Amino acid sequence: MRITVLLFDGFTMLDAVGGYAVLGWLPDAEVEFVAETKTVIADDLRSGGMAAWRDYSEVEKTDILYVPGGPGVEPQLENEATLAFIRRLHETSTWTFGVCNGVELLAKAGILEGRTVTTNINARADVAALGATVVNTRYHRDGKIVTTAGVSASTDGALFLARLIAGEETAKTIQLGIEYYPAPPFSYASPDDVPEPIREVIRVAEESLLLERMNATPPRFAQPAL
Repeated sequence: MRITVLLFDGFTMLDAVGGYAVLGWLPDAEVEFVAETKTVIADDLRSGGMAAWRDYSEVEKTDILYVPGGPGVEPQLENEATLAFIRRLHETSTWTFGVCNGVELLAKAGILEGRTVTTNINARADVAALGATVVNTRYHRDGKIVTTAGVSASTDGALFLARLIAGEETAKTIQLGIEYYPAPPFSYASPDDVPEPIREVIRVAEESLLLERMNATPPRFAQPAL
């Protein structure tokens, strides 16, 4: 079972790694990290990265298309090479998995028209404007499309998808393997329950500040051709 994780400059590490830590343990899973160019792709914090060891031209089909989010989504919304890659792989995929504002890339690629999805709290309006119905849930399934809310929700959504693919016992075993039993120190039930002053800080950051910071900070490591 091929799992294709899309990477792009400025992705959020946990968006990609949260689900990878689950889906990569499915029976017969083969995970590949793919980007427009084969290199070490820098994340939004610019201190970390992941190796994209295949480029778009090398991947014709997949079983699971995995699209993370991050501040780097915004430039990719105008990158036809990335949008075409998403469309092409979605045509062959058994499952398409969108995380956080990476769901906006799925919408911009034209595959969410008339679909019901979830996404990052601050991307809901943008995704809805592209033709999708947005629900405020941690993860959601509409046919072969599974989407998640922001960042850490990638793990929840991946466990949900793992159960669909391999059964509840396998999903529970993977959950134990990664010891994912969250008990955060703050008891908000969802992003919608967080006090408005805190939500405003994140809203402003996600609208422009994170992308500006990312663009102003070069990666802190070499990005060799692979």
